[in-house]
Amino acid sequence: MKNYLILLLAFIPFFSIQATEFEPYTMPNTQVVPIKNHHQHGQYELLIKLPDEYDKDPKRRFPVIYYTDAVWHIDFLTSATRFLMEDAILVGISWQKDIDKATKAEAVEYASRFRDYTAVSSKDKVRQSKYQFGQAKLHLAFIRDEVIPTVEKLYRTLPQQRTYFGYSLGGQFGVYALAAQPDTFNHYILGSPALGGSVDYLSELLSKQKQLKANVFISYGDQEARLKTHVDALLSKLNAHKQSHLSLTHEVMEGDHAQAVAMTVARGISWLSNL
Repeated sequence: MKNYLILLLAFIPFFSIQATEFEPYTMPNTQVVPIKNHHQHGQYELLIKLPDEYDKDPKRRFPVIYYTDAVWHIDFLTSATRFLMEDAILVGISWQKDIDKATKAEAVEYASRFRDYTAVSSKDKVRQSKYQFGQAKLHLAFIRDEVIPTVEKLYRTLPQQRTYFGYSLGGQFGVYALAAQPDTFNHYILGSPALGGSVDYLSELLSKQKQLKANVFISYGDQEARLKTHVDALLSKLNAHKQSHLSLTHEVMEGDHAQAVAMTVARGISWLSNL
């Protein structure tokens, strides 16, 4: 009994710590701006990360990096921009926050990315019914008509220095934006774009574009064999575009789809800072 009491007393501090409610950490200089997507009738959020220098000079304006899959990339992009380039405003676009409960239960909180970031519908009727692929056109309209004007109204931006960063399906969305309305952004960082069955459609869109003018960085991992085939086909189309004013950079990272993301952020932001 004596030994039992000693052991119990030894664990009292541990139980006390477990019962304590710690405050969540909030990233400095970060704001959450709710925004309604009137094109798709859903509620979204913008995660705005302001540079440390933002409040020091009220006349200074800043370049903006817009990116999808906001909560997945805000840490990487914050670190990369802090150390690799001059101050920039980061604007992360969330997944739909009020997606219906049935869909959210099946496909978790990021269900809307399958719908918003893809350019074509799925041939699989069951998957198409579940995820509603192929609404990139509406999501791009949301960004052009609502996200960008909101950001430029609330913050001191440089409209002629807009960058888009997207990875995987976010990369496919970036390719769609470049092919459909390339003037949406001045610079595109497209990491391991998951093009899949959308290559033919996107290539056709590119061929109809009378003039392509942008700086584009495209990468993939050296262990992404299937993805490489699709991206290389896209690169050929971009290089062959007759009225292209693209500055095109292509890099191969070490690793598979999951491993290549960190290096893509670092190399992409380094590329951007040297433009």
